[in-house]
Amino acid sequence: DGRLTFSPGNQTVDLPFINFMKRHGTVFLNAYTNSPICCPSRAAMWSGLFTHVTESWNNFKGLDPGYVTWMDLMEKYGYRTQKYGKLDYTSGHHSVSNRVEAWTRDVDFLLRQEGRPMVNLTGDRKHVRVMEADWQNTDKAVNWIKEEAVNLTQPFVLYLGLNLPHPYPSPYAGENYGASTFLTSPYWLEKVTFEAIKIPKWSSLSEMHPVDYYSSYTKNCTGEFTKEEVRNIRAFYYAMCAETDAMLGEIISALRDTRLLKSTVVMFTADHGELAMEHRQFYKMSMYEGSSHVPLLVMGPGVKKQQQIPNMVSLVDIYPTMLDIARVPVPQHLSGYSLIPLLRGSEVSLTQLSPRPSWVLSEFHGCNVNSSTYMLRTDKWKYIVYSDGRSVPPQLFDLSADPDELTNVARKFPVIVRSLDKILRSVVNYPKVSSLVHQYNKREFISWKQSLGQNYSNIIANLRWHQDWLKEPKKYENAIEEWL
Repeated sequence: DGRLTFSPGNQTVDLPFINFMKRHGTVFLNAYTNSPICCPSRAAMWSGLFTHVTESWNNFKGLDPGYVTWMDLMEKYGYRTQKYGKLDYTSGHHSVSNRVEAWTRDVDFLLRQEGRPMVNLTGDRKHVRVMEADWQNTDKAVNWIKEEAVNLTQPFVLYLGLNLPHPYPSPYAGENYGASTFLTSPYWLEKVTFEAIKIPKWSSLSEMHPVDYYSSYTKNCTGEFTKEEVRNIRAFYYAMCAETDAMLGEIISALRDTRLLKSTVVMFTADHGELAMEHRQFYKMSMYEGSSHVPLLVMGPGVKKQQQIPNMVSLVDIYPTMLDIARVPVPQHLSGYSLIPLLRGSEVSLTQLSPRPSWVLSEFHGCNVNSSTYMLRTDKWKYIVYSDGRSVPPQLFDLSADPDELTNVARKFPVIVRSLDKILRSVVNYPKVSSLVHQYNKREFISWKQSLGQNYSNIIANLRWHQDWLKEPKKYENAIEEWL
């Protein structure tokens, strides 16, 4: 959650290396994902293109294999490149359930798809390495810096992708389980200030926006939750962020130990945030701040220190920025803009013919949301529109007056809605894109159904939604037939 990298959000947990980067570099106050889910978000970051341009519709439809990323170009221009950890930009590691849930989101039914969010404390006060796989990848990156990078005569670019602070799988929910367990150890939990944790306000279920209600239901969050449960989920999430911060610290320390820190640009960001029970949801897949607002911190040569940048930026800006740092020619067709002028503290860039826009775009076409969603964020406004723009009511939030996004003011400000909608349509023909996604979902589902033959009824009944489906299997199969 990007809000944890600046006040007041960062009062809840100690993040020493994020704070180190703030002191020695620049923090972006308004950085957003271009799609609040792993694979489409990473596709945007690695390609510099909006989601609808690459047609990265869900967690297993990202960039085409062989797509030329910024790292490929840097390698071509003489950089030594190295990647460790989670990449997920062509396709993520996701179950059949995930796919079917994404394809059938337009079907007229409500089925729980996730395990109920819960917490799990493991180990004792000495247990530091909770997410072992991430620590192993961090070790590999540290060793590479100390053994390889330090001896290179050419410049290098190193990428480390972590899973944390992503919730862990929840085996109790069955073999198709989602990831709804917030897991940490007492060591990390002690870094969290429980008194500072804000318990989010929830609308009543009957007052929720129809898409929010669908999301809350499929994420198994419509049941009763005590204040203590909500506080714990948030505390465990913050503890997982503290563990992530420690891994960032390992990289910074390795660069310092090898005397590379002063000559290396370090960038820290995320593919999406975590709602952690805000708006009666956990996980991502939402345009609310907890899910769509990401951290972005940069430090290194040429980067202004202790700078906070209010400009709207997003992950598509990383592609031109990396090429700008490497002095590699930036392709003209990109959706993003180099951050270098902002990082240097100057507004103008000689390489940019057109100025950076005053808005960012995010869009979502995957599971847990029963409609394609588009978000335009400008100075104080966040405008969210669904599907064709007519069949589902839009949302408008004034983030300066309502940072928690509790009051939809779309009806109150029709002129603002019209003007933001005009900008949005100039960037993406969203009714057309929604229709393309709808067709894609049907096509993929039909092809999957045909591949199963007579096993179809049994397999679809036993996906992650089995607890709901098996109560009335015929009803749900019929709903799919109607949709098709």
